[in-house]
Amino acid sequence: MALARRVAAVIPLVGAVTTAVALTGAAFLTVAHAGCDEAGRFVRTGESIEFVGGCVNGADLPAAPAAEVENVDRFGGSKKP
Repeated sequence: MALARRVAAVIPLVGAVTTAVALTGAAFLTVAHAGCDEAGRFVRTGESIEFVGGCVNGADLPAAPAAEVENVDRFGGSKKP
């Protein structure tokens, strides 16, 4: 009876460890087969940091929507002079 309790207590632990190992392996395989030759790097230029290289070209990304700026003070709610 005590052996059955021990086995029943260990089964969830074994399942959790097996799941963690499988997910870790899937993550490594996904990264290894991503198809990107250059991972890219961060470069400090002046006061900003830019991402240089990588698989995504800036021209491939959609343009940011143009926001209409109103002449309203966000904090006071009144019109700016």
